[in-house]
Amino acid sequence: MPVDLPHVSAPAPAAASCDRGVTRLRLDLSYDGTDFSGWAIQPGLRTVQGELEKALGRISRVPARVTVAGRTDTGVHARGQVCHLDLPDAALATLPGRSDRTPAEALVTRLAGVLPQDIVIHVAREVSDDFDARFGAQWRRYRYRISDGPAAHDPLRRDVLRHRRPLDVAAMSRASAALLGEHDFLSFCKPRVGATTIRELRELRWERPGEGQADEGLIVATVVADAFCHHMVRSLVGSLLAVGEGKRDEDWPAQVLAARTRVTPTRDGVGSAPPCPPQGLTLDHVAYPPDEELAAWAARTRTLRQPLSPEEPAPAEVD
Repeated sequence: MPVDLPHVSAPAPAAASCDRGVTRLRLDLSYDGTDFSGWAIQPGLRTVQGELEKALGRISRVPARVTVAGRTDTGVHARGQVCHLDLPDAALATLPGRSDRTPAEALVTRLAGVLPQDIVIHVAREVSDDFDARFGAQWRRYRYRISDGPAAHDPLRRDVLRHRRPLDVAAMSRASAALLGEHDFLSFCKPRVGATTIRELRELRWERPGEGQADEGLIVATVVADAFCHHMVRSLVGSLLAVGEGKRDEDWPAQVLAARTRVTPTRDGVGSAPPCPPQGLTLDHVAYPPDEELAAWAARTRTLRQPLSPEEPAPAEVD
């Protein structure tokens, strides 16, 4: 399956990297999140970050720490994930061995030999110190896939939610329109201390791809925002599934948004949005500005996402 890689050129490492004896590398990767307890390292659990850093340490023989564009939750997949790491120049120089490959090309090949089958590194490239996979991202795109009938159920696809009854895609599309724009998405997020829940939702659309198209027979939601807070995509989809099932009116998601609450809704009331299961969700694409704008964009994002006080942790961009 083709991978939609975000735009970024491959400049030589910045002088700052050379001065400090390390080179910054960008990795573009995909993974099947089914058997992972999310991206971030957790003691005693299998995570994407844990497997990747273990593999990097094994081939470079130095400790490796990666910074990721979006820390996906348990069971969530990725086709267009991006991360960066700083690798000592001495370690980088050893990667090609006797081959004529560049160190970045050798890194991809050698990682393929030690990573588990459910993680794939597509591209590695040297970038300037201005590149920051997390704070440098302009926007992120997720897709949520659903099969709502036996004809569309596929036991070989682990990135699709099997839904028990048909869904009204037109109603879900109409209900989505009121959620677009910049809002406080508290009712759709699991808030973290010091983290803002204000986000700009740029796109939220539903479609049934036709015959011959990718994902034929499925229902696909495309969700784009500058960033996402914890459970935001799954909660947006969960509220709209209730509309598609006919359990809620089309204006109910807008009422949930306006309520700005984490109170669980009563049967007929308005409260926070229920998150849908994780298996249908995939991080599809992360977009970055041109190289000359990377530093300014990352600085702007850090300012917007900074903690409320020095003692509070920086907010996470996850789903």
